[in-house]
Amino acid sequence: MSLHTQYLESFLRSQFYMLRMDGPLPLPYRHYIAIMKLVKTGENNWSLPELVHAVVLLAHYHALASFVFGSGINPERDPEISNGFRLISVNNFCVCDLANDNNIENASLTGNNFGIVDSLSELEALMERMKRLQEEREDEEASQEEMTTRFEKEKKESLFVVSGDTFHSFPHSDFEDDMIVTSDVSRYIEDPGFGYEDFSRRGEEHLPTFRAQDYTWENHGFSLVNRLYSDIGHLLDEKFRMVYNLTYNTMATHEDVDTTTLRRALFNYVHCMFGIRYDDYDYGEVNQLLERSLKVYIKTVTCYPERTTKRMYDSYWRQFKHSEKVHVNLLLMEARMQAELLYALRAITRHLT
Repeated sequence: MSLHTQYLESFLRSQFYMLRMDGPLPLPYRHYIAIMKLVKTGENNWSLPELVHAVVLLAHYHALASFVFGSGINPERDPEISNGFRLISVNNFCVCDLANDNNIENASLTGNNFGIVDSLSELEALMERMKRLQEEREDEEASQEEMTTRFEKEKKESLFVVSGDTFHSFPHSDFEDDMIVTSDVSRYIEDPGFGYEDFSRRGEEHLPTFRAQDYTWENHGFSLVNRLYSDIGHLLDEKFRMVYNLTYNTMATHEDVDTTTLRRALFNYVHCMFGIRYDDYDYGEVNQLLERSLKVYIKTVTCYPERTTKRMYDSYWRQFKHSEKVHVNLLLMEARMQAELLYALRAITRHLT
């Protein structure tokens, strides 16, 4: 995160407030929730402020897991190493280099995994699509009916984006040789089957949709969380805005690039996977800007972070700097957290009314 200092400051402020400052939950509970997911097995007589505090902590650490695994901070098993694990490296650089962005601006140019010409052409093609989408948006906007259709199409397709160790079932997958190693945390788990599930079953004709305009963070979630857990709403809102608007106007070796379209597609695709729709967004942009390998990476990091592998990380946007991919992971993390908060806070609002 130190690659993006503005965001890091906002992140640390909100995390410190959740864990150390005055709040409804006692200090030991906060850490216990972060480790053990206490809400699932906890007491039934929590106050609403305590519940909101717990929900914020859960959403924070669920999302943080996506960043940790997605950025290569987790170890991968290596049979040639005595302890069985090694630190993940990206294009032959260890995480100590990645943490400081040392000498990796041209890492993908020197790597042996991919062809230079192919990756350069992919970058140029992506930039051309971004430019074309901007021009088309200025010329003519799609109708509400068409945008609804595009969202429903993208939402259904997201259910068929497989991730992590599910790839072995697909013989033509680029990731079928990846070895997924998960930590043995069974001693801490009462329900091993408890985990992420798609918001709808495959094959269902009518998939549920959470219309963002009916319950937004800005108009509903923010005020509720601030009322029941003072000031955390301001810190979270600052963090969401910071990551959404963060840009250096660069893409790989190109400068003076407006990346708004790309950042919006990444954020909104995560929400789309959770069934959240923005009426004013054209989801046709997602399909044009996010390639299949990137969608696989997004779903894995967001929904099954423990299945993320170095090969998935390497597979998309091969000309981009590591700092730019960390930026992607920050967007995914905050979109994931906001999606979880929207569902949880909406349920609490309904309980109150």
